[in-house]
Amino acid sequence: MKFVKSLKPLAVGTAAISATAPKDLNINDPSSIKGVAKTIAAGAMSYYPGDAQKFVDLPQPYYWWEAGALMGSMLDYSHYTGDTTYDQVVATALLAQVGPNFDFMLPSHFGQEGNDDQSFWGFAVMAAAERNFPQPDENVPSWLQLGANIFNSLASRWNTTACGGGLLWQIFASNPNGLDYKNTVSNGGLFQIAARLARATGNNTYLEWAEKVWDWTEAVGLIDSDFNVHDGASSSHNCTDTNPVTFSYSAAIYLYGSAVLANHTGDQKWVQRTEKLLGAARSFFGPFDNATDIMYEHACERVGSCNVDMRSFKAYFSRFVYAASLFVPSIQPVIDELWHPSALAAAKACSGGASGTDCGQKWYVGGYDGITGLGEEMCALETIQGLLVGQAAPPLKGSDIKVVREFAGSSSASKRGGRYDMRRA
Repeated sequence: MKFVKSLKPLAVGTAAISATAPKDLNINDPSSIKGVAKTIAAGAMSYYPGDAQKFVDLPQPYYWWEAGALMGSMLDYSHYTGDTTYDQVVATALLAQVGPNFDFMLPSHFGQEGNDDQSFWGFAVMAAAERNFPQPDENVPSWLQLGANIFNSLASRWNTTACGGGLLWQIFASNPNGLDYKNTVSNGGLFQIAARLARATGNNTYLEWAEKVWDWTEAVGLIDSDFNVHDGASSSHNCTDTNPVTFSYSAAIYLYGSAVLANHTGDQKWVQRTEKLLGAARSFFGPFDNATDIMYEHACERVGSCNVDMRSFKAYFSRFVYAASLFVPSIQPVIDELWHPSALAAAKACSGGASGTDCGQKWYVGGYDGITGLGEEMCALETIQGLLVGQAAPPLKGSDIKVVREFAGSSSASKRGGRYDMRRA
């Protein structure tokens, strides 16, 4: 790999933000949004037992993948608010999980790691690369190279023994049920990471893979003619037994990849796909007539059957839709219509517990519903802090992506930077 000295000094310093009670959110005031985000971010990170020196797995009942998802949420928090309080904790966590081959395949997690789990760490790594997030360990490849390694790992498992292709949900025989199931989140993860690498590097191989994954997903009917994104199908039935359940995050993973490709290729088909995916995703709003524009996970919330994983899905829904608006501005009116009232409802839901700021699950009840956890904190955080997306720098690409070794505020931060050359890896 090759590093060259950065020509641009890095911004230093942490924005001064006053924590604000979520119930007082003013979505038209950036200071209010940042203050509320600060409060909820602290609540989310209270579930994480690690620190800036050591990664520690989340406690039960949370799986390893959700730690990667949490780091992605905190990368967004830092980027949107300018508050770098948690940056070293995030970097430590990401670097601790790279694995022996620098692809986030950890022997210690083989018993539970699926293709979708690896993808969520990949989303975080790509965000770090696209934002020149500090990577202080010179013994580990750059964030961008780590993203490429994750892509290579995922793509190596493209399975053509049934359904004409696709990724299986699981990787290892220790999770046998998932070895007969090709799910959209795993395939969407490969699609989105390929799309982001195509834009970041200009390497056409990534674009070809993104096209391939989209075409396969559509061909087997996991994205239907109305742009609903179904959960998956069985290999043993050659993917003819589509599981029709839909989750908000599945749609959003494909939606953001489509938006990235709209920006990268200039092809109108990706704009249209982004818009149509968002149109279909209206089904995740309005559980009742008096809560018409409030987000909910319709597969489980109203019947009280959301498992621990599902309770975090709205976070990634918001994360990726907000991010998509930078590349496909035509979706902004829908965000204004649906995400603005949902952000206010989420803020009102963060009014419980001993602190008076714990976040609840069901935003449509008009307050705190008593169901709280890491997933609920992340859902509210991403839905509220994402309101700031238009004020933050867009994802970087090409030679603007640097290898930065120092954190903001370090005395030598303006001296240590570099550009990573993918061709010399």
